[in-house]
Amino acid sequence: MTSTVQHIAPESLAAPGGHYSHATVANGFVFVSGQLPIAPSGIKLAEASFEEQTRQVLENVKAALVAAGSGIDRLVQVRVYLDAIENWPAFNILYAEWAGNARPARAIVPTGPLHFGFKVEMEAVALA
Repeated sequence: MTSTVQHIAPESLAAPGGHYSHATVANGFVFVSGQLPIAPSGIKLAEASFEEQTRQVLENVKAALVAAGSGIDRLVQVRVYLDAIENWPAFNILYAEWAGNARPARAIVPTGPLHFGFKVEMEAVALA
């Protein structure tokens, strides 16, 4: 069985900072790369509050899903990296508002410091 692989580079997101795509579509799934709190303009929100960083990450994931022809309601799994587990309650409130009725499988991974001093990163898998 052969399947095509489509790499998604939404114009609504800042260009990737490395050798990867924001999302990849394959075999009926959308794989969203780890999204950091980087505004579409490319501004890194490392100095922003945890809540502001989280909102940007959630919007980035949504933008990648939509560009790949999917959406929040088609999420299958998400993995969230937090710089400190103490941020989990605040993340959970914002995530629940963002996800609405979607309840994908989810993991929260406390990591310590993240790249560029960010406080949150999220990756996802959804149906295409």
